[in-house]
This record gives sequence, structure tokens and C-alpha cells, in this order.
Amino acid sequence: MIEIQELSFGYPGKPLLFQNLHLSLSQGHIYGLLGKNGAGKSTLLKNMVGLCFPRHGRCAIHGKSVSGRPVDLLEDLYFIPEEIYVPALTPQKFVSSTACFYPNFCEDSFYRYLQEFEVPQHAVLSKLSFGQQKKAIIAFGLAANTRLLVMDEPTNGLDIPSKVQFRKTIAAALTEERCIVISTHQVRDLDSLIDRLVVLHEQKIILNSSLDEIAEKLTFATLPDTAGKQVLYAEDSVRGKQVIMPNLQGTYSKVEIELLFNALISGNSSLLNHLKLTEYEQAF
Repeated sequence: MIEIQELSFGYPGKPLLFQNLHLSLSQGHIYGLLGKNGAGKSTLLKNMVGLCFPRHGRCAIHGKSVSGRPVDLLEDLYFIPEEIYVPALTPQKFVSSTACFYPNFCEDSFYRYLQEFEVPQHAVLSKLSFGQQKKAIIAFGLAANTRLLVMDEPTNGLDIPSKVQFRKTIAAALTEERCIVISTHQVRDLDSLIDRLVVLHEQKIILNSSLDEIAEKLTFATLPDTAGKQVLYAEDSVRGKQVIMPNLQGTYSKVEIELLFNALISGNSSLLNHLKLTEYEQAF
């Protein structure tokens, strides 16, 4: 669905954020985009949806370049930035002024999502709290029924019950025709939601893999000590050592996304080699 090839981008007067970056995203998946603060996650999302323009390379959706912002692409994608703006309108008036840009918008679904998120249906959006505003925009984005839904830090401003509901609602909204991309620095907010993990680090995509593929290669466990164990990465915790080891027994363990992310950005060459992240695999 999304093909990024040889993307190089940098803001005027600043070093490049990306250089010859490659990324391929497919329909039917929920992608979690992770990276350190300042790694360029938000900028990468803006390149995906045609809000930033690369110095070199190409970003295409269904084979069409997003740089020209063709109408048939824009009406089939919805982008929710980290910092949102809502007008001084009720949800009903917001729908009447905005839904026309999205041919597949479903008003019944919009009000159902508002109810699930406990957002008042007759309130003026600009007078709601930031968290309520965020949920209203997420509800609208889901109801737009676009094949591409991109969200930047969507759980910022949400309380714990709202984050739980967010995960349930997003998971239920995924279809084989839809691609959902979520960028966050709050790794645990994506736990049990995403099925593919993308890690951006030092101008490159160092991981683009399904959680099932990762679980086939790695084992995640907590051990009292690591003596005699083939440990690829370890962190201290109150329960002992949180470790990542080769999956030598072919058994399944839950992928600890935060632990894996910390291991990847630490430059752990043993882990990278075990995952077989060659330059060719990163590019294609």
C-alpha cells in the first residue's frame, strides 16, 4: 500500500533526518512506529501523507506519488497529528462541514465511536478537554473509513480507561483493506494492539517485522540470573533480569516491545545479526 524508496529529507538549514530510507507497508495490518525523541517519526508520517516533500526519493500510495496530493488519495487517507485543532462546532456540525471530503464516511459509526469513547455528542468540541477532543477526532478518523489511517501519538492526553478503549476500538476497526499506522513514544500503549513493528533509528528503518516473526526468532523472559544462558540483551528489574534470548526451542513467548526497542536502539549487534537485518532486507 505504501512504498517509500530512497527517501532523503531534512528541514532547511538542518541535517538530514532520513537518508536513502526504504519502507513498505501493506493493508490488513496495524503498524507501530517507534523511535527515540527527535528520530523523525512525525516527519516520516508527514512524508507518508504528503505534508512534507522529500529532497530525494519517493513516497507512493497504491503506486501514486503523494507529493502531488491527488484528490483520490487524500479522500482515502486520514491523518491525526499529535497537536490537533478542533473548531467551535458540535460533532453534528463538524460532520456536516467536513465529512463530505470522505466518500466512505459513516455518520452512524461516528456517533457509535463517540459513545464508546464517552464523548458528549452535543458539546462544542473546542470546549472539551484535550483528551476528549483527541477522542472525537479519532472517532471521526475511524468513521471516515479510509484505507489508510495514520495517527501520531494518539494516546497523548488519554487517561488509562480511554487508552484501553482506544486499543479495543482500533483493533475492531482493522479490515483486510485497511492499513493503520500509529507512532508513539509510549511503547506500552501499543501493547496487544499492533501486529507489525517498525523502528526508526539514526536515519534508517532498522526493523520492519511482524510480532509473530520476532517471536519465532527470539524468546523474552525474566530470569533470576543469566549464568549459563545465551542472552542477547538484558535489563535489570525488580523481579530479576529481563532478557532476550534466541528461540532455540521453537516455543512462543510474548514479545516485550519496550525491551526489544531498548535493545535495538542500543546498537546490539548480536540481536541485529540474529534477526538477520541486512541492508537488503531493510530496503525490501
